[in-house]
Amino acid sequence: MNTDLGVNDVNAALEGARHIIMEQLSEQAELLAELRERVWGNGVLAAKVVTGSEQAAAKFQDYFAYNESIAKIPSHRALALFRGRNENLLALTLTPAVDETTEHDYCTARVAKQLNVKADASPADAWLAETARMAWRIKLFTRIELDLLQRLRESAEAEAIRVFSANLKDLLLAAPAGAKTTMGLDPGIRTGVKVAVVDATGKLLATDTIYPHPPQKQWEQAIARLAKLIAEHQVTLVSIGNGTGSRETDQLVSELMQQHPDLRFSKLVVSEAGASVYSASELAAKEFPELDVSLRGAVSIARRLQDPLAELVKIEPKAIGVGQYQHDVNQVQLAKGLDAVVEDCVNAVGVDVNTASVALLKRVSGLTASVSENIVAYRNENGSFKNRQSVKKKKKSATLR
Repeated sequence: MNTDLGVNDVNAALEGARHIIMEQLSEQAELLAELRERVWGNGVLAAKVVTGSEQAAAKFQDYFAYNESIAKIPSHRALALFRGRNENLLALTLTPAVDETTEHDYCTARVAKQLNVKADASPADAWLAETARMAWRIKLFTRIELDLLQRLRESAEAEAIRVFSANLKDLLLAAPAGAKTTMGLDPGIRTGVKVAVVDATGKLLATDTIYPHPPQKQWEQAIARLAKLIAEHQVTLVSIGNGTGSRETDQLVSELMQQHPDLRFSKLVVSEAGASVYSASELAAKEFPELDVSLRGAVSIARRLQDPLAELVKIEPKAIGVGQYQHDVNQVQLAKGLDAVVEDCVNAVGVDVNTASVALLKRVSGLTASVSENIVAYRNENGSFKNRQSVKKKKKSATLR
């Protein structure tokens, strides 16, 4: 024995040889791929609550005693499991099949076959058979478990981003109500309902705050104030945000319609997702520097009924809130996917250069933020563009700057 290398006896030599063989097996790509796909097809992922975390993990109660075929776990369930694990509330374990013992024996035999183990019960073959068992249990299955959990997470994230993108596309391409004078109502209980009236082009005409709900309970006063604004500005559409107090506010508008049948307008409930984000954004501050932040949300709610695409492009796609577990997926891939959806929608629909905002124009292929700002500035100073050539000239001059 070579004691200088730490090999003091036969047992140490055999143990060293075993580790070398196990390492070589873990590097055989075809063997790993075969076993990985087998476990993916037959494997079962189990979850249980971390001992002592039952109360903190109440939101994951459905996964306290859970198991399911890993290949059949839907994306939303997979992301919930990974969130629970990341918060140290759930413990996840992968078994190679429902009949764990039989499947471990099969995979061990497959590894033994790779080592040409013969069934003659010789000491060498017995030693190699034990090496195959240890290689499977310690090296290969551990690696495959990590690979498959990563595969599950990646496929779940990709599906979540796909669903998020599809929902966003449907929202952006929702049919616009068109160029009509619109009243936006941002519901609130204690803080009141914020009111904004915009004209057919989205220009702000008037704002107000009414308090029909508890604790103020100024129901009739609120109806009278809304009726006055609708009559004064000839409002034809009322857009109601779907947040807290939406149902009560919808009831208020219904009663307004009953009391004032002469006011011919229609009401719709719209998603107010992202309205608060827009209200506090730099873009909103530039557009309405003197308007209270809470009232900017009502303006957004009114405009998104007139033209959902033109208004929603002002909001970061992730803030629109049309996906699940959006904070659990790869943020770079999510941002790229959603930005691509916005650009595709804008370029598919097109924009009116005489009414489009900077936020909408810069989503058009070939237009940068600076060019878009110059187009809007020119339009504000000189009026509408008369033809396509004048837009091209302005774009060219802006680019040269």
